Amino acid sequence: MKAIAYYQSLPAEQTESLQDVRLPEPKPGPHDLLVEVRAISVNPVDTKIRSHVAPQDGEAKVLGWDASGVVRAVGREVTLFQPGERVFYAGAIDRAGANSELHLVDERIVGHMPKSLGFAEAAALPLTAITAWELLFERLQIVEGKADLGQSLLIVGAAGGVGSILTQLARRLTGLTVIGTASRPETQAWVRELGAHHVIDHSKPLSEELARIGVPQVSHVASLTHTDQHYAQLVEVLAPQGRLALIDDPAQPLDIMPLKRKSLSLHWELMFTRSLFQTLDMIEQHRLLERVAELIDAGVLKTTLGEHFGRIDAANLRRAHVLLESGKARGKIVLEGF
Repeated sequence: MKAIAYYQSLPAEQTESLQDVRLPEPKPGPHDLLVEVRAISVNPVDTKIRSHVAPQDGEAKVLGWDASGVVRAVGREVTLFQPGERVFYAGAIDRAGANSELHLVDERIVGHMPKSLGFAEAAALPLTAITAWELLFERLQIVEGKADLGQSLLIVGAAGGVGSILTQLARRLTGLTVIGTASRPETQAWVRELGAHHVIDHSKPLSEELARIGVPQVSHVASLTHTDQHYAQLVEVLAPQGRLALIDDPAQPLDIMPLKRKSLSLHWELMFTRSLFQTLDMIEQHRLLERVAELIDAGVLKTTLGEHFGRIDAANLRRAHVLLESGKARGKIVLEGF
């Protein structure tokens, strides 16, 4: 089967950083679906692993943790899916990625694709939707429903992949006042289009930007990028007993002592935790994706596809990695078809 892989960690601009290869077709295990991949999208986790994780013993390492496709075969214990069904999913970080014609994934972390979307639009959603949903409703413990509880959510990096879907979830499914950050006119317009009540510029002091819109403090913060750069400001703008959730990897360790005075809580979100540890509630990600598909088909949420980079091959994936690493991507970068 065709796949895109790498053999050594190199800058994305170099031709050998990602290569077109041929690999044996995988065989499904008991809970696995064998998926014929139709579209993929690219996430920061792809670039981080390519840059920092060298393949073992010269083996080809396949990236890609966002895919949509068609079930070709199922394992003997599969009960949720049948061959021929269209699916979307993010997969598991401790297994081969989906940048290949055929891919194995545990049925418990897969959802049926939204009926109203094509493969490219669907592939933009799983990893970021799972991350945003778990962060909002499980880590920050926001209650779903439109009741106004006087709570507010500051989303740092609202124009990115996770931010794009988190903004929608917070605005459409909760009573939160949603404040997104973006630093360029085009990304600020995107965040407003997604539903944020306010948009502020994270390249300026956050306390001053919040004061400008008449919101001196917030009850919840989702810090999606550059947390170490904004950390002191986030502690400052959080209300007493507020909650701070993050998904990125700060370059410097965070000092949690400043949280004590306000009784602030800190929460990490990693959407791979359930599959990595085979948790008892692993199937919650299947249920979550099924709910997201329903919300898409009902017109409540929309795909966060930002750019379509053409077919799935090494050259296009290298271009996608370069753009993602530049920090200038809006929404999700998607590739479609082999």
